[in-house]
Amino acid sequence: MQPTQSNSPNRSWLSGDILLQPFLWFMSLLDYVLAPLQKLIGYKRMAYFFVLPNLVIFGIFILIPMLLNFYYGFTGGTSVLLENRPVVGIANFEKIFTCQDFFKPNSCGEDLFWRGAWNTLTFVIFQVIFIILFSLLTALALNRDVKGRGIFRAVFFYPVLLSPVVVALIWKWILQYQNGVLNAFLVSLGLDKVPWLLDANWAQFWVIAISIWAQMGFFTLILLAGLQAIPKEMYEAASMDGANKWRTFWNVTLPLLMPTMTVVLVLALIRAVQVFDQVFVLTNGGPGTATLYIVQYIYRTAFEFKNYGMAAAASLILAIVLLVLTVGQLIFQRRQEAA
Repeated sequence: MQPTQSNSPNRSWLSGDILLQPFLWFMSLLDYVLAPLQKLIGYKRMAYFFVLPNLVIFGIFILIPMLLNFYYGFTGGTSVLLENRPVVGIANFEKIFTCQDFFKPNSCGEDLFWRGAWNTLTFVIFQVIFIILFSLLTALALNRDVKGRGIFRAVFFYPVLLSPVVVALIWKWILQYQNGVLNAFLVSLGLDKVPWLLDANWAQFWVIAISIWAQMGFFTLILLAGLQAIPKEMYEAASMDGANKWRTFWNVTLPLLMPTMTVVLVLALIRAVQVFDQVFVLTNGGPGTATLYIVQYIYRTAFEFKNYGMAAAASLILAIVLLVLTVGQLIFQRRQEAA
């Protein structure tokens, strides 16, 4: 009696060949369509054909809006249509920079711009300093050989995965005056409620603190990668020379981590200057103009006051600031690499 052969001529749909058939048909069809095109334009020019969809998307959603924004910055009126917007030259920029004292926004022609600018500067200074400090301390702690290190890394990175709007809504629920979780806890201890988001100083504090909490995990991972890239031989050599932990950190870790710190600094600066979504949901620029930042000023000017020319001019000024920060980072990084 002959043994039954396992290889049946009727192949199952789970067979690898059967699964590959749709892919092979698709590749044949693609070759049938693209082969004449390749003969027409040449092999080397086919790269431009494959990049073309990305270039079209970039042009429609980035390049064209940038050019329109540049044009809007030199026009006036409340109409969105270009033919109904008169050219005013640099009048929008002149109004922004018309100030008796730049440190006193009330003396400026566009006082809300300078309130937003000074608020943004304050936010950038405190937020960037503390986010780098806390990120560095957290990265140093997570770089040590401790139990559950992977879990702690995930916990610190988890807020980064949340939408900024979700983060703001969660904290707004916590900090509400009437029904907020934090005030409920204070009342349970016999203390008075605190108007966390209704007091200018507290609102500024919480905006910075929540921003640090939400973004710290991203910078912590970057610094952690930089720490793990430092050769262990460097620490062994420092230990053999009798250096303590502080001297090892100051003379070994920090200098070798400086290129990564530069990247973190620039990314943190750019993110801080562009702060908008969390603050918009959390305080909407209030109380008053205590948490009004430059991007929210641009949003208000364009979509609430319908002054598209002034909003475009302010966005161009912001773009120049970001360009200066980026170029400065590149120059500093090249000097470090050359040294």
